[in-house]
Amino acid sequence: MSVLGCDLPTEYCGRGTLEAVGRGIPLGPLDTAFRLNLVTTDGGILQDFSGGHINADHAAQLIDALNHAFGSPDIRFYTGVSYRNILVLSGNRFSPRIQMDKPDDNHGEPVDRHLPRALSAEADETVRLLHRLIREAPAVLEACNCNRQLREAGKPRANGVWPWSAGRAGAFRKLSDVYGIRGAVISAVDVIVGLGRCLGMDAIQVPGATGYIDTNYEGKARAAIEAFHDHDFVFLHVEAIDEVSHARDLNLKIRAIEDFDRRVIVPVLDTMGPALNAVILPDHPVPIATGKHTRTPVPVAVRMQNVSPDAVQSFDEIICPGGSLGAMTNGDLMRLLFPSR
Repeated sequence: MSVLGCDLPTEYCGRGTLEAVGRGIPLGPLDTAFRLNLVTTDGGILQDFSGGHINADHAAQLIDALNHAFGSPDIRFYTGVSYRNILVLSGNRFSPRIQMDKPDDNHGEPVDRHLPRALSAEADETVRLLHRLIREAPAVLEACNCNRQLREAGKPRANGVWPWSAGRAGAFRKLSDVYGIRGAVISAVDVIVGLGRCLGMDAIQVPGATGYIDTNYEGKARAAIEAFHDHDFVFLHVEAIDEVSHARDLNLKIRAIEDFDRRVIVPVLDTMGPALNAVILPDHPVPIATGKHTRTPVPVAVRMQNVSPDAVQSFDEIICPGGSLGAMTNGDLMRLLFPSR
């Protein structure tokens, strides 16, 4: 959101809400949306926040089972991408005023230490329901055919749920209103697609985009190049580097970075030529040493017409702070790209 110039204090509405928008799930003013991870647990310990990177067919079976066991007009489960799914609770009795921990920051931790907590009395009923889902969902999921097959094959099962990042529909300023531009977003993950749609951007779907290292890099690059024919701004997002960083797999992280560089950055820049203003950056760090998000500032590389390069020759967290861009926050990057809009 900061990269795209949003005002977080007034516009952030919870990841669950953004992902619901990304899936085209209509939300009313009293709907509370949660991101719902399908996770792997063993003996009450979180083993894998991604449920073994469960495939789409298996995830759909598990979401169907959750709807059958717990669903009602006020409690609805929706499929997302792989382990990334959505829970929507409807009505005044439910509230987003809940403290919830991120699953990908708590590998190896007992699930009971990270249960949702109410921030006010109005959220007590919501927390009771979430605790019930966390407690009772494993039996429902373990009974599903896909998990039985995975267990027999010795593979991780998606045998638990982890709801987090609740919110209700908010109001965003459109990029067209703030900067006078037409934008497009290309991503495999719902949270980025949903954010783009909230900002009035066109969401471009790429076949074979998976949100993992097997994604269709070339398809994303081609889609970006094509989008520039009728868009002023294209936000191309790749999730793979984040995913393998959480897994603390150095070899896969190097491979994912190299794939992004060779299969996305190079063809886009070569095809578009020097007339394209380009920015390359991560949205947050996930060090291999911890496998968790940090708030360390990220390096940013910008190539713009009629702007001389500075002396920085490496793209990393150590060297980039000495560059001419300085420390950018909130809308600084978008104002750099579109100063006269």
